[in-house]
Amino acid sequence: MFVIIGYVIVIGAVLGGFIMAGGHLGVLMQINEVIIIFGAAGGAFVVSNSPKVLKATVGAVIGSLKGSKYNQAFYLETLTLLYKVFLKIRQNGLLSIEGDVENPGQSEVFKSAPLVLADHHAVEFITDYLRLMSSGSLDVHQIENLMDLDIETHHEEGHVPISALQKLADGMPAFGIVAAVMGVVHTMESVGIPPAELGKLIAAALVGTFLGILISYGFIGPLANLMEQQLGESTKYYISIKAGLIASMSGYAPPTAVEFARKVMYSTERPEFSELESHLKSSK
Repeated sequence: MFVIIGYVIVIGAVLGGFIMAGGHLGVLMQINEVIIIFGAAGGAFVVSNSPKVLKATVGAVIGSLKGSKYNQAFYLETLTLLYKVFLKIRQNGLLSIEGDVENPGQSEVFKSAPLVLADHHAVEFITDYLRLMSSGSLDVHQIENLMDLDIETHHEEGHVPISALQKLADGMPAFGIVAAVMGVVHTMESVGIPPAELGKLIAAALVGTFLGILISYGFIGPLANLMEQQLGESTKYYISIKAGLIASMSGYAPPTAVEFARKVMYSTERPEFSELESHLKSSK
């Protein structure tokens, strides 16, 4: 929603200022310039990225338009889920969560956290390491190291579409220049026409440069930056889960282990201690 609002502000400010200066919107409607810029940029984007990256970029863009899901409600639900898992382990042992880990969709513990259950990657991350904990084949330091590598891979993988989109943004002004040069070429071959018509051709050529710069710095670049921020939120979320799991494996009581996870979260989304305590009591 905020992405759309931001784009509307960008368009409104640019076009509004142009109209206030006495400009006419009709001169900006240069379909040929748009075809050159978007066609060349789209083709270069396809050439420079594998199908896997193209698919990931489309998914990341759609996800960024939906907004971040890592809000306080999501964190509260995650902390409550971890608490219930840790409590079950403390009361009945690690083998008691085997059914929850193998089939989280049918687990009453996981079904109590529908927001988390809907996130396939979060469920996979939690269940994978609970499975390793219950197997007893790795100690806490080995599991922590594996978590770090897993989170690092997650961050690197999430950065690939961001990098691809940022490179596209960096190239848009150049494609705008290409469109402008093509317009200048057309203008130079039309020098015999009246000055008024010649002025229109020059204006049309300059629209290419304008569009390339505007699209880069007003649309694609900011979107890539937003995706970078959302990736940071996602990475922080997994780091908080890691902190809770490691604390539980180290022998801390469920409330303390959950507190480890809570303290890792960003302060803007982190629920207060009293709020978490009330939520845990109400969920029992």
